[in-house]
Amino acid sequence: MFTASLPENYGLLLVQGSESRFNASIHMMFMRMDLAVFWMDKANTVVDRVLARQWKVMYAPQKPAQYVLETGVENLETFYIGDKVSFEETQAE
Repeated sequence: MFTASLPENYGLLLVQGSESRFNASIHMMFMRMDLAVFWMDKANTVVDRVLARQWKVMYAPQKPAQYVLETGVENLETFYIGDKVSFEETQAE
């Protein structure tokens, strides 16, 4: 929140304790930019994706999700529902 932009290919991965539609929901209040948001289940399969608009009260995935990836809008076409996603640990610069 309160950030005006993201560097290219940056984002935030939110990890929930288990799959849920409610716990994986996000809000865009106080956001100064739109985001590409992807929800993945415990098997790392994309279950929903959306262009999240700033100041919208809530977005919830269509199916239960355990992971939420928030990234720049330029990445919206990177993943589609049904895609498998893998994560690797990196250090921030």
